Amino acid sequence: MKFTRFQTDNEVSAGVLEGSRVKQIKGDIFSDWEYTGRVYETNKVKLLAPLAPNQIIGIGANFVTKADELPDSLPEIPVFFFKPSSSVIGPDENIMIPDEIDSVKFESELAVVIGKEAKNVSEEDILDYVFGYTVGNDVTAPQYFHEAGHWTVGKSFDTFTPLGPVIETKLDPFNINVEARLNEEEKQNSPTSLMIVPIREMISYLTKVMTLKPGDVILTGSPIGAEMVGAGDVIECEIKEIGTLKNTFAAVGEGVGVS
Repeated sequence: MKFTRFQTDNEVSAGVLEGSRVKQIKGDIFSDWEYTGRVYETNKVKLLAPLAPNQIIGIGANFVTKADELPDSLPEIPVFFFKPSSSVIGPDENIMIPDEIDSVKFESELAVVIGKEAKNVSEEDILDYVFGYTVGNDVTAPQYFHEAGHWTVGKSFDTFTPLGPVIETKLDPFNINVEARLNEEEKQNSPTSLMIVPIREMISYLTKVMTLKPGDVILTGSPIGAEMVGAGDVIECEIKEIGTLKNTFAAVGEGVGVS
């Protein structure tokens, strides 16, 4: 089932995407919802990010180029970071490049959406707490990375977390490819089997540190091939079983400077 959010005039609704139509629903998608009976053609509505996340957690440097590069053991402490919910945008919205710089980096990723509160959950059981999956773009301005290694500012600008177009609840996350096309040229295309920290281990580890709640989003890492891009570039992040997340990069006016 493909859950989404959409806008008609000034009204924002949740819905289920079926082909070229979206069926409006009401209620909590994680617990209790129902159809309203209203149906819209997708070309008559604006698709938004499929959810407004509680929190967004990313993992850094989580892909290799080929299977024989995978490490024999997992890192003792994976490199995780947070992104603000205010950085979320949806399909076809512009990604704004901060003032004082002329390029940022795209990073196409599989995004996991948590559906049930999870604390100290084993790797064997962790997928029972996953609601579904969407496509994410972990946009990054490495120019703002702190010299001591902190990434927060460079990951946190408004528009830096496009999500969409839907949350797919019926997906085998271990048999998909994460792809990206920049101006229609393929730049990323890797199976999730090339993740250094696999999905089960990643989410289970997080539940040992914090309580994950419905609506939390975990960005699982970006394949090799991400590049710096500038205003006017068009990025298409795709997982075929979910859909394509397309955005255009644009320059903004005034902003904070890089020190």
